[in-house]
Amino acid sequence: MAKTSSSIDLEPVDRLAEKVKLLVGVLERTRSEQTRLAEENTRLARELEAVRARLAAAEGETAEMRLLKAERDQIRTRVSEMLEQLEAISL
Repeated sequence: MAKTSSSIDLEPVDRLAEKVKLLVGVLERTRSEQTRLAEENTRLARELEAVRARLAAAEGETAEMRLLKAERDQIRTRVSEMLEQLEAISL
């Protein structure tokens, strides 16, 4: 009982071919998504660096502001002392 080429069932081969096509589609979508995510990751890394730079600048400005406030308080104290001395002389 030899099988002829007309009696061979090609259904399993067709299913396999369909599965391979689906797999190729999944791989293409995965590669596309990976590329998109890599680009987004690069963009976010640049954005993070910019935010870090702004934070460092803000911290520097905060330190400078504290220094200026301390200097202002020191000058206020000196001026108050000078005014007290002037008042003492006037009496």
